[in-house]
Amino acid sequence: MPVMADLPADRVIPQPVFSHVSTDFAGPFLLKSSQLRNAKLIKGYFCIFVCLTTKAVHLEPVSALSTDAFIATLQRFCSRRGVPVLIRSDCGTNYVGARNQLLEVQQFLNDNNDAISHKLSAQNITWLLNPPKAPWMGGIHEINVKSTKQLLYRVIGEQRLTFEEFSTLLARIEAVLNSRPISPLSSDPTDYQPLTAGHFLIGRPLTALPEHTIDDRVISPLKRFQLIQSLSQRFWALWTKSYLHTLQIRSKWLSSSSPPKIGELVLLKEDNLPPLQWKMGRITRLLPGKDGVIRVVDLATSQGQLRRPVGKIARLPLDSAQDGDQLTPIAGPPQDVRAKL
Repeated sequence: MPVMADLPADRVIPQPVFSHVSTDFAGPFLLKSSQLRNAKLIKGYFCIFVCLTTKAVHLEPVSALSTDAFIATLQRFCSRRGVPVLIRSDCGTNYVGARNQLLEVQQFLNDNNDAISHKLSAQNITWLLNPPKAPWMGGIHEINVKSTKQLLYRVIGEQRLTFEEFSTLLARIEAVLNSRPISPLSSDPTDYQPLTAGHFLIGRPLTALPEHTIDDRVISPLKRFQLIQSLSQRFWALWTKSYLHTLQIRSKWLSSSSPPKIGELVLLKEDNLPPLQWKMGRITRLLPGKDGVIRVVDLATSQGQLRRPVGKIARLPLDSAQDGDQLTPIAGPPQDVRAKL
């Protein structure tokens, strides 16, 4: 019976953000070629880049599934995030074509000995293709593609966006994905800020401009920007519920999960929070029932003291994993990999 292998070296060795990435395409989405009423419908896609170290996400709109389109997408990504050292992807024809083109460019640069070409040739990109029919080997991008694509289909529905509106919506969704809490930022009991992917990207949490909630309003067809606001707010509401649910999965009735602890930083499940705003609190008191099981806790938040049932809080993924009874250590890279790195 096969056993789960250790994570590859590029997943466990600290690296600058987006130096090692995994990429995939998702779609199609029907878009309008212009804002005219009877404008022609075209297909649009998005390309996702996920940092293998920090799990930061970058979304790029793409007009076609072709090698040229992916080369242009990769150039836009490198212009804003830097040239990656390693790219992992599946073996789709568009990726294979892009890989071959990059190899040709690298060979051309290596054949030229002038200073500029030599400087550019030093920025080679290592491209690793997953085997065919092995989507689990790209799980770090597949899970982001699955959640983003499914919710986008639900949010957009029958709406037909232009390519510019689609790009704006993807940028707002990217900020949502990069705002998710990863672990406590510090052990200070008065600090309620979590560590997010935004800290690796800009050095501080990602925030959104203040705006009115317009989900339930009737939007005029002429107010297209309000439509984008409504779609992004709807995506935020659906995605936060889905994300918090993944943090609360436990084996009911079969085994007891690790109980919450005093001083632990947790997420509060609150309704009607604005986009990119997470309500955090630290547990100050445990209130067990007659059977000794903790079902209610007291929390200290930036707005004061609160009392919540355990079902209305969610433990941060890294923080809860460290409190487990038995953790399987991740083995380091083999000696030959260490030598190369």
